[in-house]
Amino acid sequence: MLDVRGLSVGYAGNDVVHGASFEVRTGEAVAIIGSNGAGKTTLLRSVCGLLAPTEGAVTFDGGEVTGTTTAELARAGMAYVPAERHLFPGMTVVENLTLGAYPGRPEQQQLDFVYELFPRLKERTAQTAGTMSGGEQQMLAVGRALMGQPRLLMLDEPTTGLAPKLAADAYRALKVLKEQGMTILVAEQQVPLALDLADRGYVLEDGRMELSGTSEELAGNDEVRRAYLGIA
Repeated sequence: MLDVRGLSVGYAGNDVVHGASFEVRTGEAVAIIGSNGAGKTTLLRSVCGLLAPTEGAVTFDGGEVTGTTTAELARAGMAYVPAERHLFPGMTVVENLTLGAYPGRPEQQQLDFVYELFPRLKERTAQTAGTMSGGEQQMLAVGRALMGQPRLLMLDEPTTGLAPKLAADAYRALKVLKEQGMTILVAEQQVPLALDLADRGYVLEDGRMELSGTSEELAGNDEVRRAYLGIA
């Protein structure tokens, strides 16, 4: 589904990510883990066309999309949920969801799918996004992305600002999506949650891919256990 090779990208001529390579196969969940400032957000923003790489290539669903605009990638089936969520705060839940289906008109089955995944949103269809809690806003951000019926769902730090219980709830919803066949790429600092969801993972540190393996391999790796799981 997604193949990234030798990607370097940064800001104002200074690369933050250096030669990163990874892949996401159709139907699997992949986690990119790393500490704050490791380059996870920069990497995902480049994959979805928000930042132009200085070198490397991105292939999506068999075709090279390096340099393709974010709008074109969205139409091709790639959805990105940023850590900041970027909802429309003055619009209602249903208005935010409706915009997620743009440029088409949402079908009721799309709304029903989101409401089944996040029943809280169905209870609050007329509430404006800016008055919702952090957990509810995260549900809405993911729901809005799903309205576009993506083939690849990318999430950057989906637990940002969430209490532990709400973070666990968010990952339970992602597990449901995975069980239904959604291809998922998640960048995360909350390593136990990410590895519990993912089939495979990559460790990004100082802009470089340092480790990769199955979730079980990474969870059992001494370096990962010390750095991210608090286990000596």
